[in-house]
Amino acid sequence: MQAKIYEHLLNQKTDIVTSSQKEALLGGEVYKYLNIPYVVFPDFRAVLGDDLRSFRTEIFELNNALYKFYNENSYFISPYTTVLKKLPVKKYYKDIVLEFGDDINLNELKEKLVLWGYEHVDIVSEKGEVSFRGDIFDIWPINLDKPVRVSLFDTEIESIRIFEETDQKSIEEIESFKIIPAIAALDKNEYNEILDKINKSEFSAFYKDFYSLGFWYLQRDFLDGFSILYDISQEIQEYKEFHKEFNTYIEKAPLIPNGKCKDITVKNIKEYLSLHKNQKIEILAKNEVLLKEADIYEDIKLKAPLVKWIKSSAHVNISCPEKTVISLNPPEFEKRKKTSLVLDELKKGDFVVHESHGIGKFNGLKKVEILGKVSEYAEILYANDDKLLLPVENLNLIEKYIAPGGVIPALDKLGKGTFAKKREKIKEKIFAMAADIIKLQAQRELIKPAPLNFEGVKEFIDKAPFIHTPDQKETINAILEDFKTKVMDRLLSGDVGFGKTEVAMVASFVVAKSGYQVAVIAPTTILVNQHFESFKERFKDYPDIKIAKLDRFTSSKEKKEITEGVKNGEIKILISTHAGLNLKYKNLGLVIIDEEHKFGVKQKEKLKELAKDVHTLYMSATPIPRTLNMALSQVKSISTLETAPKGKKSTKTFVKEWNENLIKEVILRELRRGGQIFYIYNNIAYIEQKKKELQNILPDLRILVLHAKLTPSQIEKGLVDFIAGKYDLALTTTIVESGIHIPNVNTVIVENADKFGIADLHQIRGRVGRGKHEGYAYFLVKNKDELSEDAKKRLLALEENSFLGSGQVLAMRDLEIRGGGNILGAQQSGQIKGVGYSMYVKMLEDTLKELSGNKIQENETEVKLNINAYISDEVVKEDRLRLDLYKRFSNAKTIKEIYELEKEMIDRFSKLDKPTRNFIEKMKVKVLAQDKGIKSISNYGENITIIYSDDKKEFIKAPAKDDDIILETIITKLKDI
Repeated sequence: MQAKIYEHLLNQKTDIVTSSQKEALLGGEVYKYLNIPYVVFPDFRAVLGDDLRSFRTEIFELNNALYKFYNENSYFISPYTTVLKKLPVKKYYKDIVLEFGDDINLNELKEKLVLWGYEHVDIVSEKGEVSFRGDIFDIWPINLDKPVRVSLFDTEIESIRIFEETDQKSIEEIESFKIIPAIAALDKNEYNEILDKINKSEFSAFYKDFYSLGFWYLQRDFLDGFSILYDISQEIQEYKEFHKEFNTYIEKAPLIPNGKCKDITVKNIKEYLSLHKNQKIEILAKNEVLLKEADIYEDIKLKAPLVKWIKSSAHVNISCPEKTVISLNPPEFEKRKKTSLVLDELKKGDFVVHESHGIGKFNGLKKVEILGKVSEYAEILYANDDKLLLPVENLNLIEKYIAPGGVIPALDKLGKGTFAKKREKIKEKIFAMAADIIKLQAQRELIKPAPLNFEGVKEFIDKAPFIHTPDQKETINAILEDFKTKVMDRLLSGDVGFGKTEVAMVASFVVAKSGYQVAVIAPTTILVNQHFESFKERFKDYPDIKIAKLDRFTSSKEKKEITEGVKNGEIKILISTHAGLNLKYKNLGLVIIDEEHKFGVKQKEKLKELAKDVHTLYMSATPIPRTLNMALSQVKSISTLETAPKGKKSTKTFVKEWNENLIKEVILRELRRGGQIFYIYNNIAYIEQKKKELQNILPDLRILVLHAKLTPSQIEKGLVDFIAGKYDLALTTTIVESGIHIPNVNTVIVENADKFGIADLHQIRGRVGRGKHEGYAYFLVKNKDELSEDAKKRLLALEENSFLGSGQVLAMRDLEIRGGGNILGAQQSGQIKGVGYSMYVKMLEDTLKELSGNKIQENETEVKLNINAYISDEVVKEDRLRLDLYKRFSNAKTIKEIYELEKEMIDRFSKLDKPTRNFIEKMKVKVLAQDKGIKSISNYGENITIIYSDDKKEFIKAPAKDDDIILETIITKLKDI
């Protein structure tokens, strides 16, 4: 395909239409190689009237590409799905250039950015967002890879800095930048006309606003003058039926024929060069390191001018009569987006856990005046309407209460000691569990690993039908290193489709090739079948490695043969349910356990026994929370796959009101592309009625019903039949596990979506879009007008598929917490409910430190200074941001961390006022005093009292009563101690 484009572009530079975005991206690399300016249009599949919040990423990509196409003399290469639509015309693609020293009218800019489609938010964390804070504004133009922070001095631009969206810190100063429209460059009249049309429209967007529907009311037309890569006959013919007005364009577009060049794949470049000594070859590599890594740096010097290095980042691999072009550039992968901000955001009414006082309810921030000085406190409500005022510098003493299953806890009583007793009991159980973990690890460290043969592993890795992500490479290298140095005990976490099985297969290859056996244990027949098919395909070139599977459907005769084959060592890799735990292995070398938390207590004991003194790899599709990772990584090796495989798309999400026509259209669209559907209906009592309702809409629909009142074997049998294609749609409660991989299910419909938590909806959405097709999730509500604003916002955040505000962050947080519960095991869930997840993990971490002989943080220093010290709402207007900063300051352990936070605040919020500066200095006092083992520091006017850990008191006097002088006196003293 690249060869055809190369030949075509040598003869004639044109725009090109392809059958898919994958082809468009590959074709774009040829333009890059030939230094022809180009843009790749995204695969834009929205149809007239779709709610475009669901296509936010594609709209931004499309507008970026159209801006370049119209303004920078670029050629386009596009999937036919995009170019066969009417696209906005050139007049909408203007820009704003802001430079250091420019004089700007802030109010005019604010208005223009709204008209251009930028959304106002508190924290900029996504493209298309802007945030104004006094004389600073943050914006993420859709044409830039990172957001930009602009500081003003009155109306003049004083500085322009690129910043990191994850932690909001500035990373680089720049002279100027360009803003292009997020949706379209409109004036006020055009914008108002479009809003009027939107309000009168019959489109079924959840919110009828500019962001959802504005695009459809822009002046749009077809592009022409392109060539077609090949005859996408079937698809285009179908498309023409619906888009007859486009026929004239498609009929005059020339097809690009096959030519003399051909596409090639080169696995081993060094070998290729030795076999083609007399051929003219161009090696594309963006730097010398890639040449040295491939061990051909010297070869190129020796073989010049026949072999030539072209410094280019293009990915082109073609063979032509006159030369061969080979790229060494690695593919680019996308990391899952992370954010470290407002992860533990507290809201009024949230349950919290205080280290000493237990579970209470957060009532918000309160400013309190004592002896004429103001400080800020977190008010926490306990049983009997008792209230605790917690100084904001001690917010680290509370954690948000979250427990498995969304438990609503009872409030503890203040000062009764009941929580202390409960905490002590839980601590004893944690101590026993932690001691067990450490003892097991100590025993494993005494075992010397058997030497393994690593010959052929590179060849096996190269035979993978895809290129490994950086995370996979790192994890594979870590496992191979484990094999050489110790008996491995590694936990591997990563989403379905992120490549855990591939990592497991590389580990299995090394062990099996070394003459040892591998036991792969999974909790369900479905997972066993999935792994068996993957292993069978991957090991097809290695007939000496015999693979077998054992599950509830294995016949007695087969079971007998497998038992014998495992016993005598003939079977090298056995993939089984818990049935494999009872077999005798001849020489077991590796145990791979998938989704361990889904096994029962007895099975877990057997797993533990089986994996006691052999290499063990635990795999989990639930995320490992950062806190749990930190706790467990002291005693366990942990790897995480966070990089999505190239080309993996996010699932398109739509929020709509339920209606028969929509249901019919959604189901038929999925069936037309040969797929299947999950329909989530979380009401067992009426589920059979719902089945009849669906069959009234589509009488021929083959429906499988699944719910918790069926036996596990009935559920499993139903799913096996569903995977085999005996049903079109699975009507189910939320019992379908997130770990199940059914590539043919690419549409999920959730009825009464407003009754689900945001985390549940995230998980449900994650069940589709795992195969080659794009996934669709429809979250349906009965009547959107009856929903609370909170429910609307929650659903809207999901539809936009982004980290707008903190809704998505909290959803990920909830998912992580659930994952943490899974990894720790069901026995711990009762204890987690008692103190909340975060407190439980903190106790586990402290206990592991204690048992490992590491120092644990002693009691907090009490800083009781009567000064005006708080983060002013003049500096940080939003309560949630102030609360987040208080929490981060209170968690700081070193003076360096306080200085970093101070720099960040100046960077984000510009000038700090006196109370805010005092608060920061007060935090420096706390950290310094903590480090010196001081129990408390207090003052009465200029008289300061310091109480040491041995209860010795020291009195010092400040030169004056001013707040800043008192703070300076204390800090100077603490530095001298």
